[in-house]
Parts: sequence; structure tokens; C-alpha cells
Amino acid sequence: MNEAYKLFSLEGKVVVITGGAGILGSAIGEGMARFGASIAICDIRNYEERANEFRSKGLNAKAYHMDVMNIESIRKAHDEILKDFGRVDVLINAAGGNMPEATTSPQLSFFDIPLEALQKVVGLNLFGGAILPSQVFGKTMVKNPEGGSIINISSMAAFRPLTRVLGYSAAKAAVSNFTQWLAVHLALEYSKKIRVNAIAPGFFLTSQNRYLLLDEQGNLTARGKAIIDHTPMGRFGDPEDLIGACVWLASDASKFVTGAVIPIDGGFNAYSGV
Repeated sequence: MNEAYKLFSLEGKVVVITGGAGILGSAIGEGMARFGASIAICDIRNYEERANEFRSKGLNAKAYHMDVMNIESIRKAHDEILKDFGRVDVLINAAGGNMPEATTSPQLSFFDIPLEALQKVVGLNLFGGAILPSQVFGKTMVKNPEGGSIINISSMAAFRPLTRVLGYSAAKAAVSNFTQWLAVHLALEYSKKIRVNAIAPGFFLTSQNRYLLLDEQGNLTARGKAIIDHTPMGRFGDPEDLIGACVWLASDASKFVTGAVIPIDGGFNAYSGV
């Protein structure tokens, strides 16, 4: 193994990915598996199919049912993963998403958005999407002599609130704040070798946001066009664009990095518009 690869190698590491059967989570998982990691794919659906796909490519993966909004479901998956792999080195909190009922539109004003919809979006992205899995898996990870890495998924919406997506913007801003809080808390109270960071993806087409960015014919909506026009690289992100940063944050290459939120956005956040 050459020194450059060794720096980024994930050989021998066990990576747990919540939302691991989703578009972004599965791409990250496959990329990390190609760097040598064993992957625990956790989700509420399609997790077995995704693990089978990984194994068909010669990658080491197992599937686990996990409802990130149910602490007992998280604990059950945690115990099964420890039984199968014996350790957890990396937790990637990739569960999350948005819903139309928590998004303003010509048919739904801010004044009429139901509390239940906002609670679901904030709950999924903040509590289930970051805090609860970090509580369960973090308690085990702080005991690792070699340390470990927790990687949350924030968003461009955390830097500057995006129009329409009220609950999502608020939740992702909270994820970034929680990432920094947990990085400091774990380092000061438990282990100097546990790192907590986040990536902040720009605009990637997923099942949760497609209705905002593309019309029924697959053409850009006005919002989708505005996003592309404001992205210097001129395109939506591909799921594979997230792999490099996640491998870096999971590996020894970033062993002095904690509390960081890394934009992966094609320049969207840097562009002033002029």
C-alpha cells in the first residue's frame, strides 16, 4: 500500500450509514467500501437490496432495519452491528429529507403550513438525522482507543435560508450547530480522538426535492433554473461528488479536523450573483 493511499485508507474500519439505501447515502457507502471499509447499511426500506448490490460488486456490506425516529430501532440496529462487526469506527448520518407539506407554494402559504409537517421535517433532519444516532453510536465510539469519526449531512440551506423550504432550512442550520457542539463536547468530555464534522451538499436531485427542481416533463422549474444559474459549475451535483470529502473526513487524512462544515456545492455558497 503506497503512502498516499494509506493516508486515505479505510481498511479495517466499520462504517455505519443511516439512510444508507437512499441516493446519497448509498453512493457515499459504495465509495467508502471501495476504500476498504465494511459498510452497515441502515434504513427503513430497500436496505437488503442495497446491501446485495454492494456484495455483487465485491464490497463488504450488511443490511439493517433502522427507523431513525425510533430510539429503540436505532439501539436494536446498533446491537446487531456490534454483534456482526465487533466495532463502529465511523457514523454517517445520511437520513433526512423534505416534504411538500412543509414547503410554501402558491397553494400553501407560510401562515397555513401545519405544525405536524414542520415537526416531521425538523424531527427527521435534526433528531433522527443527527442527534439520536449520535447518542446511540457515539456512546460506543468514544470507547475506541483509535477514536472515530461522525459525519453529519448539513446543507446549503444552513448557510443562508432558502426560499420555500422553511422546516428544512431551520433543521439543517440546527444540524450545523449541533455538529460543532458535539465536536467540542466529545473532545472535551470523552475522547480527543473522536471527530465530528459535516458536509453541506449543494443541490443534488433526490426523491425528496425533485418536485421543486424539475417539472413533470423533466425540465428545469424556475427554481431549478435559478439554482443552476447561481452555481458557478453550472450543474446539479452527482451523488459521487460527495465521496471524496466523506473518505477524507473518515480517514486519518483529516485527523486534526473537527467541528467543520464542508460545502460541496459547485460554488453556490461562494457566488454573490455578480
